[in-house]
Amino acid sequence: MTLEDFGYNINYEKFKTENNLTGFETGRVIAEHKERYIIKTAEGEFEAEITGNIRFTAKGREDFPAVGDWVAITSYDSDFALIHKIFPRFSTIKRQAVGQFGEIQIIATNIDYAFIVQAVDSDFNINRLERYLTLCYSSDVSPIIVLSKTDLMTELQISELLQNIKSRIKDVPLIPISNISNYGIDKINSLIEKGKTYCLLGSSGVGKSTLLNNLSGKEIMKTDTISLTINRGKHVTSHRELIILENGGILIDNPGMREVGIADNTGGLEITFDIITTLSQNCRFKDCTHTSETACAVIDAVERGEIDRVSNNNYMKMEKEKAHFESTIAEKRKKDKDFGKYMKKL
Repeated sequence: MTLEDFGYNINYEKFKTENNLTGFETGRVIAEHKERYIIKTAEGEFEAEITGNIRFTAKGREDFPAVGDWVAITSYDSDFALIHKIFPRFSTIKRQAVGQFGEIQIIATNIDYAFIVQAVDSDFNINRLERYLTLCYSSDVSPIIVLSKTDLMTELQISELLQNIKSRIKDVPLIPISNISNYGIDKINSLIEKGKTYCLLGSSGVGKSTLLNNLSGKEIMKTDTISLTINRGKHVTSHRELIILENGGILIDNPGMREVGIADNTGGLEITFDIITTLSQNCRFKDCTHTSETACAVIDAVERGEIDRVSNNNYMKMEKEKAHFESTIAEKRKKDKDFGKYMKKL
């Protein structure tokens, strides 16, 4: 197996040459376990740690390796290596770290497409779908919505569900599947391209690991039996892992996410809610909050039924969340800067 088989390309080779890294081995992070990493190279797999230099120069979580990263390493025996350099990322899926204000959690890096998986049972929530879409758009990742467990509904119910989604979410591929009957799995397989990297996003128990097993044709991820009371399997993935499929696609499974905190500073919200963004340009006031102002184009559109009221409320909630996160980041940076000045004086 070559590096190209799991995503290596000429841009990484160019970076390696320009940064005098030709003396190092190249590999991709395929799993992470509390600052211990599994690196896949053309020669095999290595357990790895970062160098002290990376650890002490890191300013935040984004300066540490993550699943999907390309890295320069040196191997010291048959199964251990040190990570010396992280190659530039073309995409990074991240969210607010749960319970840590102003901190970021990296989900995966160098992702081309994200399968946003939601079950059609009690897990289904269009507001959450819009959150995942914002996560993808702010990361330059193309989203694909996958609705699992369609065997729990009739064709009419599924049709109504798809129509509800399409009324709020435009121009995003939407694939209903059943992991039991394999309905829709062929459509997902037809979208997977050799050398491209895909990740699975969704809550626990929606069938992500079972989907991965179906796509690979073998049981790669362990899944527990379905609960008869809540109609969902117990999700047992506890870490991120990269897997190469037989058709050449590269797939990353992730633990279920109970919270999808918005850490968007690159316009993801504007793309997800493009209708609101476009209409807001017609508001009388440039700093319109779209809540109570007169001559607000967004409020008028909601009243006329052109914008879904629930979707607008979801947008407003995420916009406030984004603003709070950005202000927290700014405050944290100021404190760090002030502390640095204080230490310099000492």
